[in-house]
This record gives sequence, C-alpha cells and structure tokens, in this order.
Amino acid sequence: MPGIQPTLLKTLAKAAFKAKSIQLPMDWQQPTGDEGKQYVDAFKLSELAVPPDPSKLFGAATPNKYHVDTVKKISNQFEAYIDGICDAICGGIDMWKLQAKFKDIQVMAVSAIGAPGCLDGPSLENLIMLQAPKASPSELKYSQAISKHIAKAWKDWQGQVMVPGLPWYPAFAAFPGPQAPPMPNIPVPLITCPSAQMAAMTAPQLKQGMVDALGDDKAQHHADLFDSIGQALGTTFLAWLGMQQVMLVMGKGPIPTFAPPYVPVGPVVAGDIISAPGHLMS
Repeated sequence: MPGIQPTLLKTLAKAAFKAKSIQLPMDWQQPTGDEGKQYVDAFKLSELAVPPDPSKLFGAATPNKYHVDTVKKISNQFEAYIDGICDAICGGIDMWKLQAKFKDIQVMAVSAIGAPGCLDGPSLENLIMLQAPKASPSELKYSQAISKHIAKAWKDWQGQVMVPGLPWYPAFAAFPGPQAPPMPNIPVPLITCPSAQMAAMTAPQLKQGMVDALGDDKAQHHADLFDSIGQALGTTFLAWLGMQQVMLVMGKGPIPTFAPPYVPVGPVVAGDIISAPGHLMS
C-alpha cells in the first residue's frame, strides 16, 4: 500500500483548522453610537448583508461584503497551502518508503530480533521540501518549519523502532539442511514493531516542534495551522502503522545441529537478513 493518504490528511487538517472558528477581522468591534451610524452609512445596504460561506476555513465577523470577501480570499490561500503541504508530506513519506529497510536483525529459529534503530531510512526534510509550497516568502518559511520538524519527529520515531522477537520465520524452527536459504518473513503490520519515541509523532509535540522551528510569534495564524497539520498527521500516522505491512525481509542462517541421518532437521541459530530496500513496499 502507499503511505499516508493525502486526501485524508488534507480533509483532517482542514476540519481541525475550521473547528477553531477563527473570525476575520480578528478582534472586530462593531462601531456604536455616531461611529456606528457613520459605519452603516458608508456602505450600500446590499454590502451590509452578504451571506457568508460556511464551508470556508475562517468565519466572517460580520456579513459586511468586505469582511466576507476577505474571508474568502484568505481561506482560499490557506486551503491551497494545506493541500500543497499535505501532498508534499505524503509524497516525502512515499519516497522514504522506497529507500527504507530493516537492518541488523538476528534470526533465532522462528524469531526475528532487532534492537532499537533497526529500521533505516533517509531524512524526510529534503523529500518534503521537494514538493512543498514555496511560491512566497511566507510559504517558504512555513514549509521549511514543517518539513524540518516532521523530519526530526520521524527520525526520532524511526530511530527507536525495534523487532521484539516476532515469529517471522516459521520454517526455520526445523529446517532440513545445514543452511537455511533466504526466505521472506511472514507479513506483519508495522505497528508490531514498537518504538519508544511514538510520542514524537503525536499532535502536541508535532505542533510545538513546528512552532519552535518557525521561530516567529507574529507569523499569520501559524500556531493554528501547525496544530491542524499536527492533529491530522498524528491521526493518519497511527492508522498507517496498523495498515502498513512489513514483508519480504529475507531471513537466512545456519543450522548447527543438523546431522543426518540422526538429526535430519534443526533450528536456525544466529541467522541474519538481507538488508535491502523493499521491506515496506506493500
């Protein structure tokens, strides 16, 4: 299967952003008294009662045409950015999968044992930035912060992935020969390979890491944007772990107790795997 699905990531990120109910202009105060009368007189009646579009990411503080138009313009910009950065994140993960592999796995009879760090793969930062929105200085800053921290969080998770004695090779319990040839593992979900750094890929840590990577408290709606992306990615990442299959990990090894005709079969002892990309290609 492919990696995290961009359509789902976009939908969740936009829903999380919209749920914040941010109104534009922010901190709007309706004029009162003489100022209120002047405000009303400054517009045509048709400009004071324009129906807002409830589908937009932002809400209009009033039905004033100029407020509604501002909401439409800024919402469209943020929607386009969310679409672009979500495509970039998913595209980066897909490219990571092409190069990812397990390494340093020990095979003992049916079991595969890998210490933390046995999942290897490239950094996501440049893979995300290849496709990330960067048409304006603001987009570039946001994309750099997002890609930088997601890459760090992903590396933290990846660096602690382990294989805790999973029964990948049932044929190796009693193999009829002195040496077991390369054989693929029994496919298992990636979530069965736990990581002590799973928390790095949760919404709160993703948001805070992106905020810190940006380092600009005045950037427009950055905290809400990063929180929305963090919520969406944290949710879809966990679902992906449950669906992604670990397969085609070719195990092999010696059978030291093999001594025909008295001992015609035996278990693999101190075997290993062929470490090559392709273990997450399903």
